[in-house]
Amino acid sequence: MTDHYFTAKPGAEHRPLEFTAELRGRTYRFQTDAGVFSRAEVDPGTRLLIDCLELAPGDVVLDLGCGYGPIGMVAAELVGPTGQVYMVDVNERAVELARRNLAANGIKNAQVFASDGLAALTGLTFDWVLSNPPIRAGKKVVYPLLAEAYSALRPGGCLLVVIRTKQGAKSLQAYLAELAGECTTVERKGGFRVLRCCKQPHA
Repeated sequence: MTDHYFTAKPGAEHRPLEFTAELRGRTYRFQTDAGVFSRAEVDPGTRLLIDCLELAPGDVVLDLGCGYGPIGMVAAELVGPTGQVYMVDVNERAVELARRNLAANGIKNAQVFASDGLAALTGLTFDWVLSNPPIRAGKKVVYPLLAEAYSALRPGGCLLVVIRTKQGAKSLQAYLAELAGECTTVERKGGFRVLRCCKQPHA
């Protein structure tokens, strides 16, 4: 199957779906479709990452590879009206769904961009970059994507990534540790790990 969710224009026929999910104490409504990641439910890895979020009011956050939007939507709730969330995905169908889901849930402090990596957000920096990356796209795609995201962190900012343990969690952790100086596993559950690496604040 060459046409998967990490593609700008999915070829899958539309199969719209709508469901609700409770995340961090709030019920969200999601519209999804074929050709996007985990169309029928918020997947366990995404849920685990959401449960690990330690965002503060006023934070500026990037949801990298946002899909139809669950991580970015919860982040927007946590950073509050003084914060801002940017959501990007290469998949144009996912971007359109994320925009619809923001509107349907009354979220006004988040924006969604169709973007290959951070190309659409040149010059912006972030307190947090959050990602459930497209591991099936391979290391040659994922590693540069996360390196680009790390470089866009503000001093003291952190990259938070979820990955299935059996899909290369240890090698990704080693790569991020080399990039950032250290990388810690902040949670492991259900075959997934959440990794965090932070940029050193200025002395």
